[in-house]
Amino acid sequence: MLTEAQKQQYQRDGFIVIPGFKSPEEIAALRARAAQIVNDFDPSSQSGIFSTIEQEKTTDDYFLGSDNTVRCFFEEEAFGPDGQLKQAKELSINKIGHAMHDLDPAFRAFTADARLEQLAREIGLSDPKVWQSMYIFKQPGIGGEVRWHQDATYFDTDPVSVTTFWFALEDATLDNGCMWAEPGGHRGPMRERFLRNGDDVRMEKLSDMPWPDNSTAVPLECKAGSLVCFHGLLPHYSAPNRSPVSRHAYTLHVTDGATNYSPQNWIQRDDKLPARGFL
Repeated sequence: MLTEAQKQQYQRDGFIVIPGFKSPEEIAALRARAAQIVNDFDPSSQSGIFSTIEQEKTTDDYFLGSDNTVRCFFEEEAFGPDGQLKQAKELSINKIGHAMHDLDPAFRAFTADARLEQLAREIGLSDPKVWQSMYIFKQPGIGGEVRWHQDATYFDTDPVSVTTFWFALEDATLDNGCMWAEPGGHRGPMRERFLRNGDDVRMEKLSDMPWPDNSTAVPLECKAGSLVCFHGLLPHYSAPNRSPVSRHAYTLHVTDGATNYSPQNWIQRDDKLPARGFL
């Protein structure tokens, strides 16, 4: 899957961008299924708002209960002062999460890709296990900021192994809130750890090392169909989307089954729904 130069780049920078990994047909199928899920979603039954800015305050039962099912989450700015949506439902959803890769046939088909299994092994995952999937809309005008963070915060293993597979389903640009990352930042410490004990969650601070800024970070602009693969300790961020176009993406978080997965991670699995690989 990867050339020697690409492997060296991943080790050096903590990320790699592979253009044209998914076809327009595969993207269209996933987007159509996501649209159907949103269309079928009844916000009057139960719903939540997703935010990374104040994670502990916005984490509720609806969020915690999405660990092993499929749920929709609204953008923070989707609602007006009267508590009503300011625009159509389909333009108000922040994301769908977090187990579509196991529970939904269309998402499973997109995820069950032998090339991903091979890629995971080439970058060091001896036994890839997919724990989480997210369909991210980054809605036009109201797409929320995702603050600087490391994905290892939410998927702690010993040693650190979580790796993110991020698929651009639309062009990701500076205008519509593409990701930013700090090349080489994965060699730094884990700054925070998100801990869950039953229904209680808290963010544990592990390091005072400051987050990057635009002086050291680079934008990861890429075309639809691209795959961005990055290390779980890589600091990354995306700005709000104030443009008139969305920035759809699909993300998978994968650990190495040979490592010890923390029992305090927010997503746990049992024999009824075991974590499995790409195949």
